[in-house]
Amino acid sequence: MITAEPHVNEDVDILLVDDIPDNLRVLSAILEIEGYRCRKAISGALALNAIALAPPDLILLDITMPTMDGFAVCHQLKADPATQSIPVIFLTARDAEAEKEKAFQLGAADYIVKPFMAYEVLLRVKHQLALRRQQLQLEAQNQQLQAEIKERQLVEAELRRQRQRSEELLTNVLPFQIAQRLKEREQAIADHFDGVTILFADIVDFSTVAAKLAPCELVQLLNRMFSRFDELAATYKLEKIKTIGDAYMVAAGVPTPRPDHAQAIACMALEMQTTIRDFCRPDGRPFELRIGINSGSVVAGVIGIRKFIYDLWGDTVNIASFMETTGEAGKIQVSELTYAHLKDHFTLAPRGPIRLKSGDSITTYWLAEQEQNSACCHPVAALEYPTSPALCCG
Repeated sequence: MITAEPHVNEDVDILLVDDIPDNLRVLSAILEIEGYRCRKAISGALALNAIALAPPDLILLDITMPTMDGFAVCHQLKADPATQSIPVIFLTARDAEAEKEKAFQLGAADYIVKPFMAYEVLLRVKHQLALRRQQLQLEAQNQQLQAEIKERQLVEAELRRQRQRSEELLTNVLPFQIAQRLKEREQAIADHFDGVTILFADIVDFSTVAAKLAPCELVQLLNRMFSRFDELAATYKLEKIKTIGDAYMVAAGVPTPRPDHAQAIACMALEMQTTIRDFCRPDGRPFELRIGINSGSVVAGVIGIRKFIYDLWGDTVNIASFMETTGEAGKIQVSELTYAHLKDHFTLAPRGPIRLKSGDSITTYWLAEQEQNSACCHPVAALEYPTSPALCCG
């Protein structure tokens, strides 16, 4: 005897399709006593309408019916993606093997021959409903899995975007080679370079101008100036080290050595002096730069664990800074070491000795204006930037 499972079966909807009302009454009596909900249809057309309104969990379908037989109904159901997964059990008096073969070819789940035993019908119904529940569970799990995969893909795409953005920011702050070494978790990075030339540039009397400008105007002005200098550094393949207030520091020969480090910096300095004249003070006079250059050996690298910066250390750096602070407005002062690299390629004039903080004296030189020098083999085209009429010369 098959016992009822009301808590499970009461939610099961079964459609019975047969053109003989007595057959429908017998079947519904067998199933309803087990707690199944049964709907009835006395023709294929009515069955399709009922299925369209509310797809059942299982269909018990007779074959021999007028107008539209069970084979036609099954064929139409299996052709529709919305109903093709509903299990169909043929329940018929037709017992020919050819009939069974056709039924299963159409997609039937089972085939019961009349007259039937009640327990047989219930066992097969229960089996098909169990398979149906498993199928629905698998479909639900698959949908959940697909949703999780899609969500994971979106998360991975966002992580890739953020990682790419982080790498772009890192390489915008540090030289590419140094950024790669940091990504490989190298701790302190320090390299020695023998052939390096360093330039310091300072905007003459900028603090006086800054006091007359609103903070936003001041930042915008510096941004326009330094953006032009950044373009020049990129053109000559130099390494911008940092800006400090209105001072600009750039180097050649780090982190990649190059034999023309002094010549490249000299070209950059000359271009900077030309470029700064495109910007005017509030009184209408063009801005001027005081530039100092020195060559020699340095230690270059990155230290610390936060707010990384690629920096340079050594006497070469200190003397380059001293060349700038002891220079004159609108001029480029170079050390004797830099002069040795430039004398065969540029026009320079001796300034004479100047005294270092240590008390020692060194000879320095002025690098002549650009029109007197033809050594800059990579002239920079005029760069267009949005400017404020009050602060830029025409």
